[in-house]
Amino acid sequence: MTTVEPEVLAELRSLRARVPHLTGGLVASTDGLVIAHDTSGIEPDGVAALTAAALGVGTRLTDATGQGGFRELMARGDRGYVATYAAGRTATLTVVAGPDTNVGRLHLEARRSSGRIGDLVDAAPDQQERK
Repeated sequence: MTTVEPEVLAELRSLRARVPHLTGGLVASTDGLVIAHDTSGIEPDGVAALTAAALGVGTRLTDATGQGGFRELMARGDRGYVATYAAGRTATLTVVAGPDTNVGRLHLEARRSSGRIGDLVDAAPDQQERK
C-alpha cells in the first residue's frame, strides 16, 4: 500500500459518485503499477499495464503532431468508454463508463479529479525521493 492510497481511493469514489454511469476507476503509475482502484468486473493490474502501453502511444502521437505533452486519451466501445488522464508527473487516472455517459461531464469531473490525484501522488514521500 502506498502512503497516498487511502486519499486516492477516496477521490476515485467521489468521482464515481459525481458521474452517473461511471462503473470504475483506477490510478496507476506511468509504468503500469496500480496505486489504487475502485473497480468491479475488471482486473486492475491488467488495465494498469494496458494504460501504460496506451500512454506510450498517446505520448508519441501528441509529440509527433506537435500537440504538446500528453493530457488525455479516450476509447469508445460498443458498451461504453474508457478514458485515461494524466495525473501529475508520474500517474494516470483511467475510468470506465457506460454507453449512456455524458462525455462532457465525464471529462469535466475526471480532469478535476486527475488534478487532485496528481497533487496527492506528486507530494507523496516516495515521489519526493525520486525528484
